[in-house]
Amino acid sequence: MKNTAQEVPDELRPEYSLDYAKSVRGKYHGRLLDEGANVVVLDPDVAEAFHDSASVNEALRSLLDLTRTTRRLTRRSGARR
Repeated sequence: MKNTAQEVPDELRPEYSLDYAKSVRGKYHGRLLDEGANVVVLDPDVAEAFHDSASVNEALRSLLDLTRTTRRLTRRSGARR
């Protein structure tokens, strides 16, 4: 078998300067916290049940609605005090 590996030409334009020595790790971390962004990592078995973030939000909202209606049904009356 012949080795047909060819050199791949460098397609990076000269105006792109990728000097990683000047980069800062976690540069936007503080801004994300200030803006109220939060990230929740799901366990793999839970993540399999949901296709995207919209389906997770829909499931959590329905759970919240259920707990609100259930709480109203099981709450004791204030007249017994």
